[in-house]
Amino acid sequence: MSGGLYKQQVPGLDTALDLKHLKPYGDTMNDGKVQVSFTLPIQDDEKGAAAALELASQMGLSEASVVHHRKLDSRFTFYIIYGSLRFSVDYTRIRVAAMAEHAMPLAATDDWIRSELGRKIVVVGASTGSDAHTVGIDAILNRKGFAGHYGLERYEMFETFNLGSQVANEELLQKALEVAADVLLVSQTVTQKDVHILNLTDLIELCEAEGVREQLLLICGGARITNELAKELGYDAGFGSGKYADDVATFIAKEMIRRHALQRV
Repeated sequence: MSGGLYKQQVPGLDTALDLKHLKPYGDTMNDGKVQVSFTLPIQDDEKGAAAALELASQMGLSEASVVHHRKLDSRFTFYIIYGSLRFSVDYTRIRVAAMAEHAMPLAATDDWIRSELGRKIVVVGASTGSDAHTVGIDAILNRKGFAGHYGLERYEMFETFNLGSQVANEELLQKALEVAADVLLVSQTVTQKDVHILNLTDLIELCEAEGVREQLLLICGGARITNELAKELGYDAGFGSGKYADDVATFIAKEMIRRHALQRV
């Protein structure tokens, strides 16, 4: 690959991958094929389908077609549109604040904390606000974890408190202070109307108002959470889809040991 360009010789097909003009791949390179779905508050008829195609055009799709439509009730219709995206992105210019750590095995993490920190790390976690889902926080904290990745309860060098769901930020912080927590974990699954951003911001402001922000390692997670977003909101790290308990454990261990070393200087 030179200058972001890769070519494969296939007769009759455009097979040049130009990372400076990256487009979705459907059937062939550079065809830009995408599938989008949405619901419109209109009845299921020909005019509704035409409206859906007009919206697809404004999204940047060419040669679009309605491949599926279904009446949800008399006033709402669900559409699936297939077409070619006219736009591209310069992949070579994209920069993200991704987590660089490689997840360590459970035993290695325990040994590292034991030798470098010499005590258990206290973690308090919850799904906060109106969020009634516990699948995210349970995947990180519960002993069984998720998909073969054991939760922090199974680690010998973590002491964990899982407060469950619909926990007020004030209650979460109160528990953290009560048990002298090192880490606060916040899971946000319900994200309609960006309520997760409001809730996460509220926790940061609460910690700052109580004068304990610098004492705590604040971590958030959820399907719409990225490390970049977390840092913008004032958190130390954010974990989204595809991250597991060992990723979180590795980050916590590394950061806690780093802070401990700075205190000894």
